[in-house]
Amino acid sequence: MIKAYILVQTEVGAAGQVTETVRSLPGVRSAEIVAGPYDAIVVAEAPTVQSLGREVIAAVQEVPRITRTTTCTVVEF
Repeated sequence: MIKAYILVQTEVGAAGQVTETVRSLPGVRSAEIVAGPYDAIVVAEAPTVQSLGREVIAAVQEVPRITRTTTCTVVEF
């Protein structure tokens, strides 16, 4: 499985609603509200990099009130 951390910025006051919505998406393993430059961190998994991008990351980016995402794919050495 390919694993990624998706760092999420939301509109002001929307972190709770966004996090609840994201938790229900296929491929999302967890979503937590955090303090700092991002409002939430999402842990996502998919069988391939392509499916991670097309299915999971694309679905997260479509959630209303998300203003920006940064995806950090886990790399194994």
